Amino acid sequence: MTDKKVLIITYYWPPAGGPGVQRWLKFTKYLPEFGITPIVYCPENPNYPIVDDSLLDEIPKDLAVIKRPIKEPYKFAKILSSKSAKTISSGVIPDKKKQSLVERLLLFIRGNFFIPDARKNWIKPSVSFLSDYIQNNNIETIISTGPPHSLHLIGLKLKKELGVNWVADFRDPWTTIGYHKSLKLLKSSAAKHHQLELNVLQNADQIVVTSHHTKREFEAKTERPITVITNGYDSNNITVDSKDSKFTLSHIGSLLSERNPKVLWEVLSELMKENETFKSSFELNLVGVVSDTIINSIKSYGLEDVLNLIGYVNHDEAIAFQKKSQLLLLIEIDSEDTKAIIPGKLFEYMVSETPILAIGPRDSDVEDIIKSTNTGTYFQYDEKAKLKTQILECFEAYKNDGLKSYPIGLQKYSRKALTEKLSQLLHSL
Repeated sequence: MTDKKVLIITYYWPPAGGPGVQRWLKFTKYLPEFGITPIVYCPENPNYPIVDDSLLDEIPKDLAVIKRPIKEPYKFAKILSSKSAKTISSGVIPDKKKQSLVERLLLFIRGNFFIPDARKNWIKPSVSFLSDYIQNNNIETIISTGPPHSLHLIGLKLKKELGVNWVADFRDPWTTIGYHKSLKLLKSSAAKHHQLELNVLQNADQIVVTSHHTKREFEAKTERPITVITNGYDSNNITVDSKDSKFTLSHIGSLLSERNPKVLWEVLSELMKENETFKSSFELNLVGVVSDTIINSIKSYGLEDVLNLIGYVNHDEAIAFQKKSQLLLLIEIDSEDTKAIIPGKLFEYMVSETPILAIGPRDSDVEDIIKSTNTGTYFQYDEKAKLKTQILECFEAYKNDGLKSYPIGLQKYSRKALTEKLSQLLHSL
């Protein structure tokens, strides 16, 4: 029996950095073990806001990767403002009150002239190329993964033209994702987004989502089968000699303007004023892209002397930070829309043996996962007293060399286990 060939249509692929690339990089690693031969289709000349060349070494040696040119509007946006174009393309949307005229213009153009997103011009040439490729190579199943959600429109058109089996993989929601509110959408543009989303949800043979909240949202819009396959963790050989000597609280990944936990900065500021030992021991590490709004907010609480801005690091270095830190920080915006968001780094956090301190909306998927796996503590934004008590308890454990997590039930989140679940779905089509 020969393996089943599956074409994966993705925008993010090494050397793209950040969490978006990890999901399908890991799926392609393990799919052949379950009778699936993956073929990747991605841009030849993409405009990745973050680049991590180390991920090139993780691409399976015998994996077929097809690349075709793409026209990237962000390159033209740089004519107006190189800094603003790069910032917006990386997902860091400036604070609404502090947006420059150029930034407001770029957001308006992005939201209303590039629907569903800035990669819309890749749809037509991709459909043209892939129509022939799919037929010439006897491919019966395709997968589109978004965002960018333009790639789902490639899948939709191929489904209608060729009748292939089509799986639409949503790493994030579409019309309910937080940044949509910042795109200055006209009513007609918002309506078009909703219609395109509906077309995808009602025509895909199978929908895959990363959270139960997204599944419930989509179930109200379609009767198509929906499967939850979260992101996960993979085995690694990264070792650290020892934990940080200081009481380090580290956030790994991007911190957007709206993801600003002022309650945490307030708690830390109070602890430093009240506890001299805490003040001399504490350090706040921010590893990744951080908005100016966040940095200024931290400084306004008098924390500049303990702030350590690391900047972007490659994936191996990020894992090392997770393992050597004393506490890991996970932040999500306090909003109904963000309850479905499960950051990819959560799963790597969980296997780092470093406790997680998470702040976010009530009843989120992240809260369920952290509590069920015993990997940390989760707080709502209005739980200042509990948050302060927990940080002090962690500090006392740190002083006694007893600060460590004791996770349970992590195996189902391993990349291999998740890939097996995906392979079963693909074989059923």
